[in-house]
Amino acid sequence: MYQQEIEKREMERIVKRLPLKRKKAIKKRVAAYVRVSSGKESMLHSQFAQISYYNEYIKNRPLWEFAGIYIDEATTGTKNNREKFDRLICDCEKGKINMIIVKSISRFARNTLILLKTIRRLKELNVDVYFEEQNIHTISYSGELLITLLAAFAQAESFSVSENCKWRIRQKFENGEIVGLSGMYGYVIKNKTITIQKEQANVVKQIFQWYLDGESATAIANKLNYMTIRPMKSELWNSNKIISILKNEKYTGNALLQKTYIVHHITKVKVKNKGEKAMYYAKNTHIAIISQETFDKAQEILKRRSEKVNIKHNTSARYPFSGLIQCGNCNNRYKRITANGTHKWNCETYVNQGKRYCHTKAIPEDILYSVTNEVLNLDSFDENVFHNSIEKIIVPEFNRLNFVFKDGHVVKKTWKDKSRRDSWTDEMKEKARQRELERRRING
Repeated sequence: MYQQEIEKREMERIVKRLPLKRKKAIKKRVAAYVRVSSGKESMLHSQFAQISYYNEYIKNRPLWEFAGIYIDEATTGTKNNREKFDRLICDCEKGKINMIIVKSISRFARNTLILLKTIRRLKELNVDVYFEEQNIHTISYSGELLITLLAAFAQAESFSVSENCKWRIRQKFENGEIVGLSGMYGYVIKNKTITIQKEQANVVKQIFQWYLDGESATAIANKLNYMTIRPMKSELWNSNKIISILKNEKYTGNALLQKTYIVHHITKVKVKNKGEKAMYYAKNTHIAIISQETFDKAQEILKRRSEKVNIKHNTSARYPFSGLIQCGNCNNRYKRITANGTHKWNCETYVNQGKRYCHTKAIPEDILYSVTNEVLNLDSFDENVFHNSIEKIIVPEFNRLNFVFKDGHVVKKTWKDKSRRDSWTDEMKEKARQRELERRRING
C-alpha cells in the first residue's frame, strides 16, 4: 500500500519551466572631449559643428547615455592648462563616465608621458577612451601599445611645428621686428602698432627723473602709491616694478630682442638668455619716451647701487633660514640682504615697498645664529638639527623671536642690538674713512 502511494505521487509530479529573467541593459555613460584653438572664427564654427556631431553621435545609440561634451580652447596643442579636461577626468573618478570619445590622439595629448599616465589612470577606473581617427579603444589589449607609438609621432610633430615657429621668430628678430610684445606701461599696443599712452608716459618720465635725482626705487614706489597712480595689472607699485621700468630699454625707442627663450616645446618654460642664444638690438622700432642719455645715466646708478647693496634673490635653497622666518606684522617671509659686507634678514614687504607698508627691523645674521643655538642648546649651529626641530620663526615685534617647534611648542626669545661701535668691522671703518676723505676732497 505504501509503495503504491509513492508511485502515484511520482506520476502526478508536474515540472513547470519558468521564463528567463533577462537583466535590464545598463546604458554606458559616454562623453566627448573637444579641443579647439581660440580666437579664430573658423575654429568657432568647428566647435559648434563638433558639438552638434557628438550630440547626435552619442544620443542615437540606444545603449549609450549622453554624459556631456567637454570643450577646451587653447592657442596650441601642447599646453596642459586644460580646465575642462581636468573636470572630465574628475567626473570619471566620480563614476559619472564610462567612455570618452576623442577625435584624435593629438587632441587628447601630444606629450607621450601625460597621455599614457592619463590613459592608465582611466583604465584603472574601467573607463575606455575611443580615438575616432585611429579607430582605437584604449580598453582593448593592443590599445596601449598602439597609442604609445602614435603619441610619439604626435610629439615629434609638435616638436617640428615648434622649431618652425622658432625659425620664423628668429627671422623677424634679424629683421628688427618686435615679436610677442604684450602690454607695457606707457604704451598702447594694438594690431602690432605701438603708440604712446600720454598719462602713463609722463609717469615713466617722472620715474626716471626721480631716480636720477637720487631717490630710491622704494621711495618712488611709495610716492606713486600715495598719489594713487596705479601700475598695470596690480593695485600698488613696489621697488621691483620701478626697477623693471628703469631697466627696460624699449622706453628709448629701441628694442633688445630675444632676452628670453623657451627651453622645451612641451613645458613652454621661458628662461633668461645669458648668451645661449643670439640677441638682436634693433634701433628706432617705435616712439621713444625717454632719451638714450637719460636711460644710460639710470643704468649707471642701478649698477652702482647694486654693487653697494647686494640684495640676494631666490635664496629658498641656499640658506638655512630661507622661507622659515615669518613677519608678525604682514605675514610675509623674511629674506637675506647684504649691505656693506654684513648679512641681515628683513621682511620682504619692507625691503621691496618700504616701512610705509610694513615697519620692521632687520635681524643681523650672526644674532640669528646665536639665538637659534641658544634655543636648541647647541655649541655651534647644526643645519640638520635646526630643520628637524624648527617649523618656523615668527617675528612678532622688534627684537623678539618666537621659535615654533615641529611638535607644536613655542620658545620665545629676545635679542639685543649691538652698539654701533661693536657692529662696525674693520672693512666698514675703512670704507667710512675713504668716504670722508672723498667728501673733504670734493668740498675743497
